[in-house]
Amino acid sequence: MGAKENAEVVRRGYEAFNAGDMATLNELFAEDAVWYAAGNGVLSGTKQGRDAVLSYFGELGARSQGSFRAAVEDIVGGENHTVAIQRSHATSSGKTLDAASTVAFVLRDGKVIEGREFFEDSAAADEFWT
Repeated sequence: MGAKENAEVVRRGYEAFNAGDMATLNELFAEDAVWYAAGNGVLSGTKQGRDAVLSYFGELGARSQGSFRAAVEDIVGGENHTVAIQRSHATSSGKTLDAASTVAFVLRDGKVIEGREFFEDSAAADEFWT
């Protein structure tokens, strides 16, 4: 697949994520997908396999009482990497997360095989999720 197609897969993934559409996310992620969550907080670290990645996404929703949203500002598609620039927003227990973040994706055969997320301020993101 080319850069345009990779960007469209990522865009569909964001739409599914924000809609809570786990069935579509299940289709878009390869079974052996890996997700790297930046920082040193309770949700940071490597998620190995599609089930672990989707479980992580579910944890974001659960810990934010369903308020977490990833608002896409831009998607830059390439042959090998597709980068999404986003604004992450959530509220929970009187705290607010409103941070610029990016995710660098690697796709293979139209499926996400790797995601690496980076927050503008990973310490603030870590604090929010505690």
